[in-house]
Parts: sequence; C-alpha cells; structure tokens
Amino acid sequence: MKKRLAVAFTGPSNSGKTTIILKVARKLIHEHGREVAIIKHDPKDKARFDVEGKDSYKFSDTGAEVIVTSPSRTTYFSQRNKDLDAMIKLFDSFDILLVEGLKNLPLPRISIFRNSLDSDYFPFMNALAIDESINTDDYKIPKDIDILDLNNPDEVISWILKNAKEV
Repeated sequence: MKKRLAVAFTGPSNSGKTTIILKVARKLIHEHGREVAIIKHDPKDKARFDVEGKDSYKFSDTGAEVIVTSPSRTTYFSQRNKDLDAMIKLFDSFDILLVEGLKNLPLPRISIFRNSLDSDYFPFMNALAIDESINTDDYKIPKDIDILDLNNPDEVISWILKNAKEV
C-alpha cells in the first residue's frame, strides 16, 4: 500500500485557510500528480450542500446515511459525526489529505494568520503561514515552529511533504 500523508490547517475566520488549501491541492494534483483528499470542519454547522425540496435533501432529512451517485460524482451525506479514522475510510484512495479546522486531531498543523497572530494557537501548531502583514519580531513565536510564506504554495507543499503524518 502506498504511503498516505495528512496535515491540518487552522486559523481564525478569513485568515486564508481555504485559499491556501485550494492552491496547495491544485498544485499537488496538477503539477505533482498526487491524489488529494480534503476534509473541512464546519464548526457552526453553516455549510449547505443541498436544496430543500430536492430528493437528496428529502432522503438526508430522514436522518439516514445517504449516497447520491451520478456519472460524474458520488456525494455522501452523513447525519453522524465521524472521527478521523472513519473519515479517512470514506476516501477510496489518496496520497495527501488536507484537513481544514479540527484542531483537536493528532496531525501536524499549519496555522494561517494575516494582520495579527493569536498566541493561543502556538501550542497547536507546527508551522505558521503568514504574509507581509505580520511582523514576526512583534511576537514570541516558539523556536520549534517553522515560518512559511502564505503566498508561496510551493514552500507550503515542501513543508507538507517533509512533515505530514502517515495515516
């Protein structure tokens, strides 16, 4: 079985987590030939995937586990919270798993910040991806945290390939 790697991204709302994950995923797929899986945490339960009145909504609304399949995609709707191992099993195959949020998972973690840092994140991060809006001299960043350029997805990918956890 091939080696599968996982890494997580955290940070406050509007810090750029989704943007960097999209850039990294596209480069990993199109330039590195990797299969990528993504898990996004929706802590406030705001994401909407279906439209009220449609069959898939009606099925999901029963509380059942639902799979909608079509010639171009398969979508899985679950009414239950899953742990990381259960979520990983849902993916057929991948080389690299990118997780947005879920800071309690035991994964190497890149924290994303713009404009200011929140030191409460320091104990949970292995790397810090920032842009020029943050002056690192203004903060006591622990020495073991790698500092990455948020605007350089290749640098982030290099860090992931070296530091991600095998799952």
